[in-house]
Amino acid sequence: MSIRARQSGLTLDPTRSGVTFDMSDSSFLEIKDLHVSVEGKEVLKGVSLTVRQGEIHALLGPNGAGKSTLGYAIMGHPKYEIVSGEVLLDGKNLLEMEADERSRQGLFLAFQYPISIPGVTVANFLRAALNARRTEGKISPMEFRKLLTGKMSQLGIDRSFAGRYLNEGFSGGEKKRAEILQLATLEPKIAILDETDSGLDIDAMRIVADGVNQLLGPEMGILVITHYQRFLNYIKPDFVHILLDGKIVVRGGAELAEELDVKGYEWVRDQYGEKEAVSG
Repeated sequence: MSIRARQSGLTLDPTRSGVTFDMSDSSFLEIKDLHVSVEGKEVLKGVSLTVRQGEIHALLGPNGAGKSTLGYAIMGHPKYEIVSGEVLLDGKNLLEMEADERSRQGLFLAFQYPISIPGVTVANFLRAALNARRTEGKISPMEFRKLLTGKMSQLGIDRSFAGRYLNEGFSGGEKKRAEILQLATLEPKIAILDETDSGLDIDAMRIVADGVNQLLGPEMGILVITHYQRFLNYIKPDFVHILLDGKIVVRGGAELAEELDVKGYEWVRDQYGEKEAVSG
């Protein structure tokens, strides 16, 4: 069920309520049969996935399955070679664009390991990032302060955070909160969260998840890439996809993540390890 369907009480499943939700005006990211190599080794072996605004998708899989490769390849990291396939945002071919152009189109990637930038404050970084994405003039200092203050208030972040150097001396949780603040400020159409829960304790994970939940709405689609189901206790996905050996082998709803939490990945390997990907 999409976020818009949740908020309106509607459902996307006509067999359950007799009501469908019109998403024809939504932006969407479409990945078609994507094959990606890293240093000459094929990592993704035909991944297909569609994420629309208002939807939360979760991509799970064991270490080495290719989850982070998908995020970096979509965003245009030069290390990841696109062998074949398509990545489209609202029908536009992202693979023909540089990373900054993909961002301007409305794509966002939250890093698993955000880097530190000494000497650059969080506020200055966010203003520069926002101006780089704007097509009609730079945002004024006053307008930006109002925007940033509002976003920090929404996320429960103290104002002093904006004056700190980006990720310099930050805890793991603070680094991830900085990523979520960037997400809130840039307001992308589609956001990819690459193992945002990585390295966080339960309290920090809950805080980061609360921040993401504050941003959920009809204007943003989210792909959560994670290794552990526990993060999905706080961010409830509409769709769950399990990646194994470079392919999405099984798809389902939130209950699939719960089953994975109980059984682990062995049942996935046993049932789907030698089979072709399915399109549940």
